[in-house]
Amino acid sequence: VRVCENIPIVLCGNKVDIKERKVKAKTITFHRKKNLQYYDISAKSNYNFEKPFLWLARKLIGNPNLEFVASPALAPPEVVVDNNLMEQYSKELEVAAAQPLPEEEDDI
Repeated sequence: VRVCENIPIVLCGNKVDIKERKVKAKTITFHRKKNLQYYDISAKSNYNFEKPFLWLARKLIGNPNLEFVASPALAPPEVVVDNNLMEQYSKELEVAAAQPLPEEEDDI
């Protein structure tokens, strides 16, 4: 239960770079139940690393058009992301988000 709806919260799913993904998009529903923003990210490949921070900055500043001006100096990625796989995961997440939430109670 959220005590204050005005505090922006982002939930991140890491390790999206793994080809044999264990958590499928259709099972990622917690953020929808709790009305949280969600992003798939990969710390090793730097995939979507900036999106949670940009979303939070936009919410905190109150400007949906806020953009970061320069990319930070990042360490080179430890793995290479398959862009086709990322596009597939993104589409799966969109399809899953359009489905009704399952009728189950969680302990959180």
